[in-house]
Amino acid sequence: MMFRSDWSDMKRLLIVVLLLGLAGIGVWLNRTELIKQPISTTEQQYNKSNQDRLSSSAVGTNGASPTNDNPNTPTIIASNLDTPWGISVLPNGNLLVTERPGRVKLITTEGASVSIQLVQISQTEEIGEGGLLGIALDPNFLTNNQVYLYYTYRENSNVFNRVSKFLLADNALTNEQIVVDKIPGSNNHNGGRIKFGPDNYLYIGTGDAGQADLAQDTDSLAGKILRVTSSGEPAPGNALDNRVYSYGHRNVQGLAWDEQGRLWATEHGRSGIQSGFDELNLIKNGSNYGWPSIQGDEQTEQMLAPKLHSGSSTTWAPSGLAYLDGSVFFGGLRGQTLYQVKLDDLSITNHFQREFGRIREVVAGPNNSLYISTSNQDGRGNPDEEDDKIIRLIF
Repeated sequence: MMFRSDWSDMKRLLIVVLLLGLAGIGVWLNRTELIKQPISTTEQQYNKSNQDRLSSSAVGTNGASPTNDNPNTPTIIASNLDTPWGISVLPNGNLLVTERPGRVKLITTEGASVSIQLVQISQTEEIGEGGLLGIALDPNFLTNNQVYLYYTYRENSNVFNRVSKFLLADNALTNEQIVVDKIPGSNNHNGGRIKFGPDNYLYIGTGDAGQADLAQDTDSLAGKILRVTSSGEPAPGNALDNRVYSYGHRNVQGLAWDEQGRLWATEHGRSGIQSGFDELNLIKNGSNYGWPSIQGDEQTEQMLAPKLHSGSSTTWAPSGLAYLDGSVFFGGLRGQTLYQVKLDDLSITNHFQREFGRIREVVAGPNNSLYISTSNQDGRGNPDEEDDKIIRLIF
């Protein structure tokens, strides 16, 4: 026979178990919303109005010194990250961020920041400039949950890069499917920026892997911008009838489309004692951008000069690139600056010069915002106690 006091204790226990179960369901639903809650935002849709709030700039010429101006006060969204490289903005405004050692994190953008690690890619080779680099959401992410990653890996004694797609579900990235493999890699010049264009094809910026002649070899994947389907096949209409969209690149680090649908790219120029000639290029299908044969203002009938370059005495070391309201913005690593180029006259303005250190990624967010990442823990910066960071700017 069960005594009344025992029955009361059991009821209390059952109530506690029920409440804990409901709390667990609430946490699970909340984490799901961190990924899926939709708002009407894609990078192309962010590129709207408010031009009068953009800072003015002097007319820029190739190699000229830009003016200096700062927009509104920045907001730190996340800190204490380890060399963040790529950022994708989720449909609900939260962020997916890659860290070069091989991690992808989900970071909330409103209220108290929450960071959830989604994957550690064990085969990532963090070597020199290599590691887990670019990230892109499938154009149909809301229905297929596909996320694309670019990372460096080692096979025997050889270093390569690859693009793979993963399934994002239950706060984890799983089910890797290789899209493009065996992109030449090395300690330096691994490229790594990936983005889907307005045509829904995947664009992949690669580096010359320290072998400059590969940039002119249209049968090589090195020193190129590739354009492929979501499964890695050459996109229809590629002028060279393979995966190559443009070639003659040294180290492509940024990709962005303006509201006319034109593709712009940032690229590192020469390095070492003779640094400089970093480039902002307007990319055309099948075109040759000259590396290593030409640089700066040089051009030939077969090779195109950049629309803007840093000159022979200045180094931007440009990286992530975003379009917002008539301008492209790109991060400067060695330049430690957020650069703004107005596309109507190619005038250039410096923002936050040496305030944040090395700036790696720049992406457009909702409501005339930009997200930038610092790269002070990449072995070439001077990190403070909160580096690296994700920072939001409103223009």
